[in-house]
Amino acid sequence: MTRTDTIPSTVHRGLVVPAVAWLVAGLGWLTGEAVSASAWPGYSYATNYISDLGVPDVGSFQGRAIDSPLHGLMNATFVGQGVLFGAATVLAAVLLRGASRRARVTAVVLGAVHLVGMVLVGSFHGSQASTEDGTIAFHVLGAAAAITTGNVVAIVAAASGRRTGATRGYRVASAVLGVLGLVALVMLVVDSSTSAVDVFPDGVWERGSVYTIIAWEVLTGAVLLVGAVRRRSAERA
Repeated sequence: MTRTDTIPSTVHRGLVVPAVAWLVAGLGWLTGEAVSASAWPGYSYATNYISDLGVPDVGSFQGRAIDSPLHGLMNATFVGQGVLFGAATVLAAVLLRGASRRARVTAVVLGAVHLVGMVLVGSFHGSQASTEDGTIAFHVLGAAAAITTGNVVAIVAAASGRRTGATRGYRVASAVLGVLGLVALVMLVVDSSTSAVDVFPDGVWERGSVYTIIAWEVLTGAVLLVGAVRRRSAERA
C-alpha cells in the first residue's frame, strides 16, 4: 500500500525498525491481553476494562470483581506498547522527510505523549486502593492521553500520507481507524458517566478506542515491511 518508487531505498531500510516495533507492539498487546484474561476465570471482554487486568489487588471496583493473577504481564504489556509505539512513531517521523515539518513534529510529540501515557497506565492502576490514595488520577490521565494520541497518530499518518508515498487505501484506512477510535473514546466517557445513555457495555467502547490503535500499528508495520521487501526485490532485479 505504498508507492515504493517515491521513497529512497535507504529510508525503506531504516523504516524496517519502526515497522517491526509497531508489529511487535500490536501483536504483543493482543497476546498479553489474551493470556492475562485467560488466567482470570469470569473475565469479560465486554464488561471489564482492559486495565482491570493490570490491577494487583483482589476485590471489587466500580461494581466489577477484580482478580487478575497475571497483572504483572498486563502491566508489562502496557509499558511495552508505549515504548515500542512511541519509539516507532518518533523514528518514522525522523526518517520520512517527505512529510511537512509540522506533521513530523506533531508525530514526535504524539508518540512521546503516548509513551508517557502508557507507562502511567502500567504503573498506576484503576482500583479501589488507587482511588483511596489518589493515584487513580495518574491512571486516568495516562489512559486518556495514550488513547487520544494513538488514534490521532493514525489521522496524522493519513493526512501526510500523500507526501510520504502512501496509497489512497492506506490513507483512508488510517483516517477511518483514527476517527472511529476517537468516537469510541467519547462514547466511553458519555456511556460511563450517565445512565441515560447505555448503548454498549463500557468494555466494548474502551476496546473500540484501543483496538483501532492496535489495528493501525499492525497495518502500518505490515505495509512498511512489504514495501521494504518489494523495493529490495526491485533493486536486485
